[in-house]
Amino acid sequence: MAAIESPEKVGLRPFHEFDEANETWPRGDRPAAIREAAAEFRARFAVPENRVRAVRTVEIASAGYPLKFAFGGAARGANPYVNIINRLQVIQYEDFEGELRTLAYEPTVTEGPQEAPFYGQQLEQLRRLPGSSGEFVAYNVLSKIWNTVESALAEAGLAPEDVDFISFDHLHVQDVRFLLGSSDPPPGHPEAVRPLFPNAKLLTQRKEWDTFASLHPMQWAWYVEDGIKGVDDRNVVLLDGDVELGKGVALVWTPGHTDGNHSLCINTDDGVWVSSENGVCADSWHPHLSKIPGIRRTAEFFGREVILNSNTLEDSIDQYDSMIKEKALADPNPRDPRFLNVFPSSELADWKRQWPVIPTFSYGGIGYGSIEKPLRSSAQGNGAAA
Repeated sequence: MAAIESPEKVGLRPFHEFDEANETWPRGDRPAAIREAAAEFRARFAVPENRVRAVRTVEIASAGYPLKFAFGGAARGANPYVNIINRLQVIQYEDFEGELRTLAYEPTVTEGPQEAPFYGQQLEQLRRLPGSSGEFVAYNVLSKIWNTVESALAEAGLAPEDVDFISFDHLHVQDVRFLLGSSDPPPGHPEAVRPLFPNAKLLTQRKEWDTFASLHPMQWAWYVEDGIKGVDDRNVVLLDGDVELGKGVALVWTPGHTDGNHSLCINTDDGVWVSSENGVCADSWHPHLSKIPGIRRTAEFFGREVILNSNTLEDSIDQYDSMIKEKALADPNPRDPRFLNVFPSSELADWKRQWPVIPTFSYGGIGYGSIEKPLRSSAQGNGAAA
């Protein structure tokens, strides 16, 4: 059963301001071309009449993350681990027909990451510690869970059936079977898994989806190998680059961290926000302002404008350029205009035990407008639910 190949079939509109800039050669000319293309896109996207209805973020979980990955070896700290916080982002907007739509961005089901080889092996090592200390460290120090996806949505005033689209910047540590249902269930689930989101479709780049067909050794540790097995393809929309979902919402292809990485771009009352995991905190995009030891010095020594989140190195130059693209799209933050609205989809926690690796500036979440409970027929559902 073929996946939906055309985003237009579900009301999305591809856009092409970045096409030429993405192909600019030699690579040294690309950042300037990207900035020019971003200005062209912003001229029509970042206008008052093109804003989302509402945005709400809710914390789901934190995960231990090696410091050497978080800043590509640039940061200096005694603790080899930091914690990054995953937040559900709920965006409501009008589609191109004027209908209210709901996007759930980064709806992480916490069972999924435990299946990814990196975290699976990490948990196994901790379980070998004497007594119950390993379990305590694993689930109280290196990780903490505040919400399930369902309770996070409920905190925003919604239920899973109210969601039209789901998406992630990329599919590291995600098991899509928990979200869309599967005839081939994950470990510990002896029967077919019913979809958590019965009316939603997953928006993902074709290159991200295709990665599951053959994982490269440089990718293997971070993907749940069977994470899309048995999923009904009719509930997957494959994207080939940049698309707008409706008023004030776009998914911008930002390759590098993974081949199929994309960034959420939303226009709000406080200007444009961009969200991805290309960086882990404001310091990643603003190293010249960083107070974290090593960040500013590394950026200055190498003449770099950004510091990459580097657990995978599929293409570091593309990731660098993608972070330049994100900065060029984002507006200054209203709390501190020195920092742009580049919101990490997994943001470095502001916790004392990580000292001195404490974010110089924390975004902490996004909130605009009022999330509305949409009217939806009980008979409506996606292919898996039907």
